Amino acid sequence: MQERILETADRLFYGQGIRAVGVDTIAAEIGISKRTLYNHFPSKDDLIVAYLSRRLKPAPPSDRPPLEQILGAFDRLERTIATGVFRGCPFVNAVAELKEPAHAANKIALAFKEQRRAWFQGLLERLGIEDAEPLSMQLQLLTDGAIAAAIVRGDPKVAAAAREAAMVLLKAAGVSSSKTRH
Repeated sequence: MQERILETADRLFYGQGIRAVGVDTIAAEIGISKRTLYNHFPSKDDLIVAYLSRRLKPAPPSDRPPLEQILGAFDRLERTIATGVFRGCPFVNAVAELKEPAHAANKIALAFKEQRRAWFQGLLERLGIEDAEPLSMQLQLLTDGAIAAAIVRGDPKVAAAAREAAMVLLKAAGVSSSKTRH
């Protein structure tokens, strides 16, 4: 039952917004009572935290070359935006909607963003970039910027533009497009 609640909350929170969806709506969608929902999640805040925590998954390890993985992140983003159901980053959405700096959602959002930045940094280090942290932050900002632009423009090609900007940054750091393994 807990998984059904989380699946439903995920779909509704992401699709309609955390503030727009009440626990009544989630319970009705599943066909359970609010009491049953509250037996699994004592408050809406607990449900929000569980929803975001469920989405906080590290990128799966890959044997693909680091440059291919970095650029592939922008390609995946472009495909995701093109699905027509893309509503942005669920972590940023939660922080923006809740507007409560002390809410646990903020810590989860920060953990997600740091996890993605560290993923970029690890790949950059495999490419031989000595001071990879600043470049990893720049790549993360390109990703975040593409997400924001996609929300405003509704155009998946913003991710392709971010990919091209990433390649410019990578070339400036000494990475060539022929550099595939390290």
